[in-house]
Amino acid sequence: MYRYGIKRFFDMVTSLLALPFLLLIIIPIAILIKLEDRGPLFYNAPRLGKDMEEFKMYKFRSMKVNAPDIRNEDGSTFNSEDDPRVTSIGRFLRKTSIDELPQLLNVLKGDMSFVGPRPSPLGNKDLYPKEYFRKFEVKPGITGYNQAVLRNKSTMEQRVKNDIFYVENMSLVLDIKILYMTFVSVIRSKNINRFE
Repeated sequence: MYRYGIKRFFDMVTSLLALPFLLLIIIPIAILIKLEDRGPLFYNAPRLGKDMEEFKMYKFRSMKVNAPDIRNEDGSTFNSEDDPRVTSIGRFLRKTSIDELPQLLNVLKGDMSFVGPRPSPLGNKDLYPKEYFRKFEVKPGITGYNQAVLRNKSTMEQRVKNDIFYVENMSLVLDIKILYMTFVSVIRSKNINRFE
């Protein structure tokens, strides 16, 4: 019952309440991004969502314009403390997770939820283990159980295990717990990069 009605209502109300905060920070973030390299404010990342449908996930751009797409062996996006592709303001945006805030628009559109497995990049289907596809039973989230526990410090095996746990135990109580754990993880700046 929660996944079919109450969760969407929760997403809509929470994203509408959070939207003024997003609008408030867009101007200073836009100025800082433009001052550094005059590139675009947003990065529209193609991702796979519920039922493996493609959508554009919005983020504040944290990398240099036309930066190469580097993946880990398991197909996940590469993260590193000293990644030369990341801009100076981008490092701050990633450390604080501010780069993810534009995904409030994805939540309003219905592409994403506040809580769920993180959206998957395109082109990795052949690399995913069979169990991985269970994550596509629900909408992807701005944050999720895996991000709350491990953030970016997780292997493919850990991500699959945590995503399946969420799919099988999804509830309002679990979502609130994940949001709280994510907030604590961001404040403590824990597990920002998978490789350092």
